[in-house]
Parts: sequence; structure tokens; C-alpha cells
Amino acid sequence: MNGHSERTVLIVEDEEALATLLRYNLEREGYRVFESRDGEDALLLADENKPDLVLLDWMLPKLSGIEICRRLRGRGHMRNVPIVMLTARGEETDRIRGLDTGADDYIVKPFSMNELLARVRAVMRRVRPALVEDLLEIGEISIDRGNHRVRRGERDIHLGPTEYRLLDQLMQHPGRVFSREQLLDTVWGSDIYVEARTVDVHVGRLRKALNNTGERDPIRTVRSAGYSFDETFAKSDARMIG
Repeated sequence: MNGHSERTVLIVEDEEALATLLRYNLEREGYRVFESRDGEDALLLADENKPDLVLLDWMLPKLSGIEICRRLRGRGHMRNVPIVMLTARGEETDRIRGLDTGADDYIVKPFSMNELLARVRAVMRRVRPALVEDLLEIGEISIDRGNHRVRRGERDIHLGPTEYRLLDQLMQHPGRVFSREQLLDTVWGSDIYVEARTVDVHVGRLRKALNNTGERDPIRTVRSAGYSFDETFAKSDARMIG
């Protein structure tokens, strides 16, 4: 886990427009993204950054995706990292060859971005369950997603559904400042029209529920920028619990 709750994805894709689209959508989902346009560079990036998942094109300059997959599987620190192959080759024999070489999943182009993101989440859950566990804890505040339960120390915190999603979003990225517009998009959804000041109202409710008198407020207001979960709240003790 790269020291915090952020998961990293290495995109190995020589088609720049597709790589940019993948990066945009993965970053919106909260992933940290590295990109490579060819196989040799991909192997170097994998060694340097130890990604949590690799999206790997089949047809690449210098080294094929199949060869990269084989080499990655031969490296100790990459042995259990999920590899999802992207390819225009949809024949069953190609699919079997990709899976036999060590890929965990295989997506045929063209594909929908929603399907790709769902497959990425599914592979993460299946292969590296610690990355998507149901308990997120920073300092004395914890979210149990399985039971929809929030606690501060020994105290249960009762939140409405919007406040719950707001806290979950902020705690997944401690220290990152989200604008009101970004929070509207991720918490309310881009297809719903809500005024930006509505975010302030719900942050106020969240604070009231989280903080008793004299307790430190973990939600930071960043003037003219937005809100963040204070990364110093737990003296850097941000972690996902398995």
C-alpha cells in the first residue's frame, strides 16, 4: 500500500488518446496513475513505483504486452500485482494465451469506461483484498463500510447518507483538498444539480456529528479552495485495515 490509502495504477498503452482517457477516469476514481508508452519503460516504472494494478496493452513498441506480463510475473514484488490486459484481439486463443501468461483479466477493445472501472475494482477485490477492505480508519475515526457504521473512539457517530458519503470521500484521501464542485460530482453525482453552497451545509452537519466540545475537528476548510480531511489528524496514522 504505498504508505497511505491511495491505490496506484500503471497504464502501459502507446495510444496517447486512450492513455489520457484512462488516466482521467482512474484519477476521478481516486487512483494515482503512472503512464508508460513502451514495454522497457513500463518495466522500469513497475520497479520504481510498485503499482497496485497494471493496465497493459497487448500491442506495444519494443516488447509485446505478453512479454511484459511474463517478465513482471518473474519479479518477486510483482508476482501478486493484478494485471489487466487491454487488446483489440478478441479471439479465444488470444484470451487464453494472455491469461496463461499471468494476466488476471482481459478486456477487448473497444470497451466502455464504466465496464473497465468495474473490472478494475473486481480484480482488486479478488486478488488484493486488503486494498479495498471495508474498514477505513484514521486516528480515532473509523468507517465500517460493511455495517455502514462510523465511530470516533468508543462513540458511535450517527450520520445521514450524504454526510456518510462525504466523510468516506474525504477520509480516502487525507490531506487532499476537494473543491465544492469536486465533492458535488463525487458525493452527489454529476447528473444531479445541487448548488455549491449545499456542500457547506452538509460539512456543517458532518462536523456537528463528529465533534464533541473540545475535540479536534478533522475537517479542514481551505479558504477559497474547499475542504480536506486533516492529514495530521492521526500523526500520519492513515491506513486501511484488513
